[in-house]
Amino acid sequence: MKTWDLVDGVVELPDGRRVRGTGLRRARRGPNVPTPEFGVYLLGRDPRINAWQYAWVRWRDFQRPASPHDALAVLRDAHERAATERVEISCAGGTGRTGAALAVLALLSGVEPDEAVAWVREHYRSRAVETRGQKRWIEQVATSLAC
Repeated sequence: MKTWDLVDGVVELPDGRRVRGTGLRRARRGPNVPTPEFGVYLLGRDPRINAWQYAWVRWRDFQRPASPHDALAVLRDAHERAATERVEISCAGGTGRTGAALAVLALLSGVEPDEAVAWVREHYRSRAVETRGQKRWIEQVATSLAC
């Protein structure tokens, strides 16, 4: 199995799982970049990818997911899969929605709720999680995980 070693956007979560965050507009594909085994696509419409398994989360740009419950279920699945598979998380640009999803994965990996956004900004992109609504959604997820 090819790993995510030396691939742009790969983040190692505190529990050792590795996930690639990227934007579909700039995702590099080629012989030296392994394809994901599972992708999570955070977009307004289904990307219809045929090359690997994926889950689509309806999530418009600069918004929160259309179904927060479904989004969390998909991200839980992605987190589990990342233990043994190459998992990619992506929106169009790779910053806001992808950053919010990676912050949730960080929570699932043990990052404290009040540190999740800072953690993803330090380890992925400094501008990750672009809106107050995205930050509030992460806080709501943290609260639901604590119950």
